[in-house]
Amino acid sequence: MKRQFLLTSFVSLSFVSFLSFRSDNEFVGVFQKLNEEVLKNSRAYETLQEATSTIGHRLTGSTNGAKAEQYVFNLLKKYGYLDVKYQPFEVESWMRDTVTLEIVPNKSDNFRTVSVVALAHSPVEARVNGPIVDVGNGLEEDFEALKDAIRGKIVLANIGLVNGKTGQKNLHRSEKTALAIKYGATAIITVNQVPGNILLTGTASVTGSLISIPAVNISKESGEEIRSWIKVDTDLHAIVDMRNVSRKIKARNVVATIPGKSPEKIIIGGHLDSWDLATGATDNGLGSFTILDIARAFKALKIKPKRTIDFVLFMGEEQGLLGSKQNVKELVKSKQLDNVKFMMNLDMTNSVHGMSVGGRDELIPFFEVVGQQIKKVDDTFANTVVSRAGLHSDHQPFMLEGIPTGAPASRLGTEVFGCYHANCDNFNLIKRNEMLDGVRFTAMYLYALANANDLPAKKLDSNKTRDLLIAQGLKKELVLGRDWKWEEF
Repeated sequence: MKRQFLLTSFVSLSFVSFLSFRSDNEFVGVFQKLNEEVLKNSRAYETLQEATSTIGHRLTGSTNGAKAEQYVFNLLKKYGYLDVKYQPFEVESWMRDTVTLEIVPNKSDNFRTVSVVALAHSPVEARVNGPIVDVGNGLEEDFEALKDAIRGKIVLANIGLVNGKTGQKNLHRSEKTALAIKYGATAIITVNQVPGNILLTGTASVTGSLISIPAVNISKESGEEIRSWIKVDTDLHAIVDMRNVSRKIKARNVVATIPGKSPEKIIIGGHLDSWDLATGATDNGLGSFTILDIARAFKALKIKPKRTIDFVLFMGEEQGLLGSKQNVKELVKSKQLDNVKFMMNLDMTNSVHGMSVGGRDELIPFFEVVGQQIKKVDDTFANTVVSRAGLHSDHQPFMLEGIPTGAPASRLGTEVFGCYHANCDNFNLIKRNEMLDGVRFTAMYLYALANANDLPAKKLDSNKTRDLLIAQGLKKELVLGRDWKWEEF
């Protein structure tokens, strides 16, 4: 233990040189200037408030989505960015129309209507009637245990884990839907776990394309009610009737650049798009408007970084990481992908207290030292550094290419988690001081990444990327999502 401590201390101290691009005092001095600029002149809270009130939701492919793209483009121009561009891509847009869910005992006219929302990429038109099979948490072992009873039936599955086993890992709603399709279900009813009759949406597709069965969400209370009915009537049926709209449309990422002194590049990005049940103030107004204000602060201070910085507002994240996948394609096409040294993803970033380094343990000492410098500016900063990798946000396409990724570690209130993807994700959830903590501390991290003499994590080759994903326990999810490129499924 003592030897491990001494080794860690030595490694941490060695990374001070990465930060000392001129002197530690100047490094702290820039952090102080960023801190003062954000606390005095930040527009993060105000611009998010304006956008949510004048645009509303920011669904990719909708008129509102196009307005949001234009809004942030104009804002970056206003902040002084000459190099702002749209990055267009074609997307199979999906928009909800109507959906109903009725529960009825078999061969009975005693219908009970249940409040419901469609999950994205459900069929354009579907009417399904069949017995309900409760698959609990909807993990593969739950489906496997009931495989002989599922085919031709409608499955009921929790969105989260209820009474899960210690260490048990949940699956994304799209992965549970993929399992429902695999085991022959005709529809899936997902159950939210947040009290208060809250309905949740999100994509049910692992590919971003239309799925073959209808997928819907009901509230926690409705789920409990249906399960109580099943105990009385073991032949309970559900009728799902839905209409949706799907068509090819153009969407646009928005990219603003501060040229660096070297071809190396740092990308800070987050998704601008949101679902349409509310205004997407937290998901991902918090992340995207934090990025915009960091861009404003860097321009206001006339910062000229060593590495080029791309500020990227992605569209289409909610429909399957479409914008970030397009960004990676463009980097490959322009032969710039190898120049990307780090991708920092801001998704619901709020009240930042540290950094998560995406399973790249070699980055821990670097960010610990950066955090120590931040604490000299604000001693309330916790300097938490964790190393774990996850999926289903815009860092994923970069991580799959072996690029080091990370995300500011955030604190979110239970009221925010409760409204994730839901009909209550509105601006009243935003706290200005917490959002400003996200701006100022993330800005300091970005400055360190862009100006350090060297960065300890390098782009991994294909085999090492595969090994990292396996070590992080992500293979099963990537196979279900059809993003595992190393073996046949």
